[in-house]
Amino acid sequence: MPAGTMPFVNDFLQEKYSRQILFAGIGPEGQQRLLASRAAIVGCGAIGAAASNLLVRAGVGYLRIIDRDFVEPSNLQRQTLFDESDALNALPKAVAAERKLRSINSSISIEGVVADLSPRNAEELLDGVDLLLDGTDNFETRFLVNDVAVKSSRPWIYAAAVASYGLTMTIRPGSTACLACLLESGAAAQGLEETCDTIGVLGPIVNLIASLEVAEALKILSGHPEALHGRLLSCDVWTAHMQSIGVARNPDCRACSRRDFTYLEGEVQPRITMCGRDSVQIHERARTLDLGVLEARLRPLVDNVRQNDYLLRFRIAPYEMTVFADGRAILKGTKDPAVARSLYARYIGA
Repeated sequence: MPAGTMPFVNDFLQEKYSRQILFAGIGPEGQQRLLASRAAIVGCGAIGAAASNLLVRAGVGYLRIIDRDFVEPSNLQRQTLFDESDALNALPKAVAAERKLRSINSSISIEGVVADLSPRNAEELLDGVDLLLDGTDNFETRFLVNDVAVKSSRPWIYAAAVASYGLTMTIRPGSTACLACLLESGAAAQGLEETCDTIGVLGPIVNLIASLEVAEALKILSGHPEALHGRLLSCDVWTAHMQSIGVARNPDCRACSRRDFTYLEGEVQPRITMCGRDSVQIHERARTLDLGVLEARLRPLVDNVRQNDYLLRFRIAPYEMTVFADGRAILKGTKDPAVARSLYARYIGA
């Protein structure tokens, strides 16, 4: 019987969730629903790591974690699933998260997927789950998730944080406004380009937003959608300012009214910002690299070549390049795509 579908079979399993079961909003029936539920979280940075931790501890039966990035020392200030050994070994976040979460709760299924969500793979990677959660660091990916959720009529939860400020909103296609209703207008889109890289981020806001996001997830997955607040929540932990705003559906919304899935159809060229680094990501999804062969070829040509089972990293001063087996690469030290493409072509191949 698959993990997450079995009844309480021993005292240890029942004791694990006992305090949650005592909460009237969950109860034994709600806990059984959680154990049978399936969720996916896109991105395992700060919010994604905190949310994944809470979901696994709550007993969500299956969790898929999709992330394209690897652990760095600068992550450790706020990304609570990771430790210094993960950063020293440059483990992919999805891999490090899966390992840590399995040690926290071995009775559920956890799948870490090292991948960059794109129009080519989004429907496949987000298939087979009841709920989608936002742990991303850019709005292009969020709009892509929104397109998939609206097209498939599945709920998803938007969450974002930067500096001391964060916000979250639960989206139920057909019942509530979607992300395109909220953000795809000239007025709403202003001021959304600030990132962790430009103005930083505090750990407390990350954990607060993740907690609000997971609280909404538990309502859905335990079978209590009537408890959803249906509003956009925003919080600032530095000023203690909090708001709850009703968001109406846009009758002419591109996504949920006209069903024009621009991002899913690949009509929008992604503009990727890597949170916390001066970096450019290069997308080469059609190719597969043998990292061992690549290491042997690069070692005489570049500095500090390091490889693990998931990626290869090397320096070409003043830059550092990390290459993944699926052909993707991240060049640290520039925001210029032309520089990144040139170095990729020179050392990896056009």
